[in-house]
Amino acid sequence: MTYLPARPDLEQLRHQAKDLLREATRGAAEAVARIDAVSDRVTLASAQLAIAREYGFASWPKLKREVERREVLNRRDLDRLSSLLTEDPDLAVSLMVNWADHRLGASPLNYIAMIGFDHERLGLPADVAGTGRVAAALIDAGAPVNGQPGDSETPLMTAASYGDAEVAQVLIEAGADIEARASADAGGVPGGTALMHAAVFGMTTVLDLLVKAGAQPHGIESAAATGDITDWLTPETPLQARIRALAFAADHQRLSVIDQLMAAHTPVDAVDEMFGRQALRVAAHNGRPLSVRRLLDHGADPNLRDQHGNTALDLCQPGRRYLDHPGHDEVDAILRPLTT
Repeated sequence: MTYLPARPDLEQLRHQAKDLLREATRGAAEAVARIDAVSDRVTLASAQLAIAREYGFASWPKLKREVERREVLNRRDLDRLSSLLTEDPDLAVSLMVNWADHRLGASPLNYIAMIGFDHERLGLPADVAGTGRVAAALIDAGAPVNGQPGDSETPLMTAASYGDAEVAQVLIEAGADIEARASADAGGVPGGTALMHAAVFGMTTVLDLLVKAGAQPHGIESAAATGDITDWLTPETPLQARIRALAFAADHQRLSVIDQLMAAHTPVDAVDEMFGRQALRVAAHNGRPLSVRRLLDHGADPNLRDQHGNTALDLCQPGRRYLDHPGHDEVDAILRPLTT
């Protein structure tokens, strides 16, 4: 089966069908065989059906509807979305299938939470606004706020992972379960809550929304990301847990937590054994200048390299970043004079 490209283009699919018909009419063996596989007539409708089947759809209208759905979601076009959902309410619930970038399928509600982060790959502007309104429309049309039974993660976890605060707010207001946990085999944060997803992926704005809504940390690591480890840091707190917490605090610029962990004799340059994260490199990678300065004040070594030979400055450079954060320029200015 052929998968649809990440940037949907219905006009290009129409051209594919017309080109296939033209070649079959000329007697090209391959084109004739492709149409013969679905029909005994060489017509435009048969060529369209052949194209649809090759992309994994039972009919041309089903292929057309799937492409239209994704185009509408990408454009956050509420009027067209309303029309589509009126014609076929199942489009709010059924998985988006046979896409090259979502081969396992994606629910519309989860998908809309991803597009802001994926804007460059999807050919969208950097400031993707209106995702919350689309999420609300999908929920009103029947999209389950906590996802389907058996889903590996909830839409709120997806919004937390991808940093879409608009969608997260809509989901919270719609009653999403903020303490639900991902499945043990989830690809993001297995067994983690939405709060832990936001913590792991450095999405501070969504993390703060979750805390305001009552989400609770379940360990010193996620507590460090929220900015309060008062109930978690004790003389018995394991060293590795403190090292992991330092990286989380650095990622979310929780400066008071960094100071607390330093006062508890947490080694500033240590690498955690579970995830391989190191506070200064995490802060540089994600463009956190306040954390970079504070860690340097506590004696962090900017010239330490990871297992691939990268310094913190290396990880701050374009093409190496996880997040496209305006703080990267400031981090570069801080680290460059110190790096040899």
